[in-house]
Amino acid sequence: MVHRVVATEDALQLIENLKEMHGPLMFHQSGGCCDGSSPMCYPRDEFRTGESDLLLGKIGDTPFYISKDQYEYWKHTQLIIDAVKGRGGMFSLEGPEGKRFLTRSRVFTEIEKEKMNQTLI
Repeated sequence: MVHRVVATEDALQLIENLKEMHGPLMFHQSGGCCDGSSPMCYPRDEFRTGESDLLLGKIGDTPFYISKDQYEYWKHTQLIIDAVKGRGGMFSLEGPEGKRFLTRSRVFTEIEKEKMNQTLI
């Protein structure tokens, strides 16, 4: 199975730490500048998704949403969520932890693209 979004071990560890402090989480990857270009981590019940958002997948048990417009730009790639040293987004939960989430990507292979065309998001 090909996943549209995955996470590194560092990101998974940071997610677990944040879950211990805040409970269930969710991510939203929107477009734009500043904080909007980074994956934002929120308590699951404190961010409302809308009709312009798609559930891209899950990182463990943590849902990861992306805006439809942003998805159009990245639909040919797998998003790889990492955690690196630095300050997170102003509204993202990892901000005070000295680490931030970062989206990396890689282009799907032709075989993966075929598989993706056979499945829904």
